[in-house]
Amino acid sequence: MNVKKLLDLTGRVALVTGGSRGLGYAMASALGEMGAKVAITARSADELASAKQSLGAAGIDCHTEICDIGRHETIEPMVRAVAQHYGRIDILVNNAGTIGRESAEDHSLELWNHVMDVNVTGTFLVTQAVGKHCMIPQHYGRIINVASTQGLRGNRIGANKSVAYNTSKGAVVNFTRVLATEWGVHGITVNAIAPGLFPSKMTGAFVEKVRPALSAATPNQRLGEDDDLKGIAVLLSSDASSHITGQIISVDGGSMVV
Repeated sequence: MNVKKLLDLTGRVALVTGGSRGLGYAMASALGEMGAKVAITARSADELASAKQSLGAAGIDCHTEICDIGRHETIEPMVRAVAQHYGRIDILVNNAGTIGRESAEDHSLELWNHVMDVNVTGTFLVTQAVGKHCMIPQHYGRIINVASTQGLRGNRIGANKSVAYNTSKGAVVNFTRVLATEWGVHGITVNAIAPGLFPSKMTGAFVEKVRPALSAATPNQRLGEDDDLKGIAVLLSSDASSHITGQIISVDGGSMVV
């Protein structure tokens, strides 16, 4: 088949959690640019409205749903609403996440549970609902979990403490592998993107403090940018990746190999 056809997402429907800004918005815009209809979720109605306006101005069919992934009772209604609006969900990008910065010895149980509720349980429940209601019945699906290189290793000496975040992203990594083995029979591929350090609202001022040192220690000599996830998101959402599943792909400028 023609390569452009393999990468074409025309007629597909994508759901991107945490899609109103940052990396989620970048991936949503990339999928829309390749022809997909895009549903995005976030907690903020204002941010969703702004994102929808921007995506619409680019000619992208966008639907929004307010959803707090950490409030698990909101997940099933959100998935049902998207499926009802578009009639199907073909692509799921589990991007919504949170971070906690406390040392292991003083880490509060409340913060630990919050990070796990969003990054692990929330990701599982969204995926379960999309799989059960859409992908398994239609015998087709592309699932992309946003993990992190911090789920593949410990922190650098002197880095911010993030034991809950790293642990949660390690869980997302193995969730990806296990689900790929369970759902492959249904025509569903499950992969994860593991970004390195990207400047974002979540990473905050810490990034600017460490940017020079981390850039110098990275083969590409820079940190990640929003555009750096667009290509891999399109690939893993398309028929060009039909024989790729259970994989964790680092997008980190080569930092994992140093």
